[in-house]
Amino acid sequence: MIPHLDRKLLRDLNRMKGQVVAVALVMACGLAMMIMARSLIYSLESTRQEYYEAHRFAEVFAHLKRAPHALAERVQAIPGVAAVQAGISVQVTLDLEGLDEPASGMVRSLPDFGAPELNRLFLRTGRWLTPGSRGEVLVGEAFAQANQLQPGDKLALLLNGRRKEFRIAGIVLSPEFIFESRPGAALPDNRTYGIFWMPYKEVASAFDLDGAFNYVSLTLAPGATARPVIAELDRLLQPYGGRGAYGRADHPSHIRVSDEIRILQTLSIGFPVVFLSVAAFMTNAVLSRLLALQREQIAILKAFGFTNRQIVLHYLKFAFVTVVGGVGVGAVGGVVLGHRLVQMYHLWFRFPDLYFRFDRSAVALAVFVGAGAALAGVFNAVRRAAKLPPAEAMRPEPPANYRPALIERTGLAHLLTHSFRIAVRNLERRPAQALFTVAGLALATGILIVPNCFRDSVAHLLNFQWDVVQRQDMNLGLVEPAGVQVTHLLRKLPGVIAVEPFRGTPARLRFGHRSRQLAIQGLPADTQHSRVIDEKYREVPLSQHGLVVSSKLAEVLGAETGDMLLVEILEGRRPTRAVPLVAVSADLTGLSAYMELQALNRLLGEGDIISGASFTLDMAQRTEFLRALKDIPRVSWVGIKATLRDNFRQTTAASINLIQKIYLTFAVVVAFGVVYNNARISLAERARELATLRVVGFSEREVGAVLITELAILALIALPIGLALGTGFATGIVQAVNTETVRLPVVFTSRNYAFATMIVAVASTVSALVVLRRLKQINLVSALKAPE
Repeated sequence: MIPHLDRKLLRDLNRMKGQVVAVALVMACGLAMMIMARSLIYSLESTRQEYYEAHRFAEVFAHLKRAPHALAERVQAIPGVAAVQAGISVQVTLDLEGLDEPASGMVRSLPDFGAPELNRLFLRTGRWLTPGSRGEVLVGEAFAQANQLQPGDKLALLLNGRRKEFRIAGIVLSPEFIFESRPGAALPDNRTYGIFWMPYKEVASAFDLDGAFNYVSLTLAPGATARPVIAELDRLLQPYGGRGAYGRADHPSHIRVSDEIRILQTLSIGFPVVFLSVAAFMTNAVLSRLLALQREQIAILKAFGFTNRQIVLHYLKFAFVTVVGGVGVGAVGGVVLGHRLVQMYHLWFRFPDLYFRFDRSAVALAVFVGAGAALAGVFNAVRRAAKLPPAEAMRPEPPANYRPALIERTGLAHLLTHSFRIAVRNLERRPAQALFTVAGLALATGILIVPNCFRDSVAHLLNFQWDVVQRQDMNLGLVEPAGVQVTHLLRKLPGVIAVEPFRGTPARLRFGHRSRQLAIQGLPADTQHSRVIDEKYREVPLSQHGLVVSSKLAEVLGAETGDMLLVEILEGRRPTRAVPLVAVSADLTGLSAYMELQALNRLLGEGDIISGASFTLDMAQRTEFLRALKDIPRVSWVGIKATLRDNFRQTTAASINLIQKIYLTFAVVVAFGVVYNNARISLAERARELATLRVVGFSEREVGAVLITELAILALIALPIGLALGTGFATGIVQAVNTETVRLPVVFTSRNYAFATMIVAVASTVSALVVLRRLKQINLVSALKAPE
């Protein structure tokens, strides 16, 4: 048999099912985002960790010019080193049928016999290399899929300037290349850049590296830390052209996955907090007004012997029903959306088996957070109900202080309709209730700003990075740095309108105890292609005596304009110089450092040397230009701006836009839920007053106008507050998700604010129509019966 209070609870829930469903849906939106984000974090972290352990991903890495194999034994002897793997890593160019532009890639050596000690491969399709064989190659999955390559297909590679055909033995994955991209590039171009593996002897003979290595990776002994090992490894490799060792935390592929996890961690907190705050306001509004309407019922329950504890528990059950509904719907929604995002991760994260893993702890957290939000919303209201003496509760609430509203006392009363005056008087006599309603509507308006800010920020980034900063059509890199005279040859290629040389050199920048390893870009002082721009779209001049770095790099180093940075060059003569930081640029992808081209060459102690060039092309001759590049053996790689832009749209932008659409849908649901909830509550608590107006002669239209006017006034007050709140929410969340890889600018457009205003207006209109329909159904006799 159902207890009496539970039967009353069921009746209350049935009578107020519209409001209960609205609150549960708002809560479900916040909890779905939290469950989705936390489950995705769990999926990525656990999958990555299992992959690293199963395939023995190294913890420290270093490139160098050339060292004998005997040096590997000395590396093994460094305190804290557990295992060492030395091999060859070289850049190559490819000649692919059906691809206009030259493709490039990285070839890694594998032991001629047996499996590698570290960084073991995962065979997706095909077979492993035959021991002792020649002319076979393993291909990374991203490149193979982008070019529709299969085991058994042939592939032409230029090894040290000599063209050779290879047969693909298998398609593989590597823990080193979960995210495949050209070294130094923030974005992938899997169609023109790939990773390849072949036997050590074949690579060594092609590049004259027999008995030597130019790449080493190692793992650490239990309890050892990377910093002292890296310092000793750098010292050991310096005579052999070491280019600076780095730990797993600075590995480009590891960084990209970590950045995605960090974004999800921010989103698992930021959006749910806002949505659950709205749910707390809505729960408070529903239960507070329910308690106000049930004062006499509470008194009767106490008179019949129900304790304060039983009454408190009864009304808390009402709140927790919404929690159960919200968690249930939120969990289902989080799982469905999580599966959708995991499918998108397959586009650029290459794991042997990445699938959605439901984080069960997220459900427990969702129950706790949802219950906390509900409790925060209803605690004071329930406590007041429990403290209410039965005799006092049996009496109706004392009448409000009836007097003309402030606007009426200004002498404008004769210009106002009766409905408007009644509505204004009601709001003025219940300021606390009006304040809570405004707060709920403002939050609902504010959350509409956030997702569209993401959309506008992505659009701004695309325009800024690939139209304002990068004005060239194409870049190319040389196999080895060459004299600036090579630009004369490049200028004669078909379709070239303008060509600008550049130089890139690996370096380690230090300021205090902080450092970052990257390539310094040397550009002409009057560059018109890769421009250096500040946040106000002003061009930053490149000084002959200083360094310009991106704002994110300055933040990472903790440096400001005027500080002296220690620049350690990691190639050639390896000079180390103190260079002033003269300006900060506003790059939005990666970390960047710039110098004037001649100044960089002076720092290196070399003449007029370049490592590549950028081009403005006659696009009608684009195909002829790209085909001509294939005949130049000096060309190492080609970067096409339009392709990079498309890749960004298909990867990072697609991920952000999918999340934006999900959150925008939730925000619209919340906005409708909040407005509808307030309208229904207002009708429920004023049914007797509105029925009285009908009896004394007001028409249905005039009575409806009272409610609609109240709703309109509250919405108009909440809108500017909500837009301001949304601006703050969006600023905080967008800045929190920025990483070293991609940084979204905070962009607000009139379109964004207009959309939020329109949604609230539409929600208000729909809610008003529903309320007017319900108003016509009020039974005047029942509504006018004295509750006491």
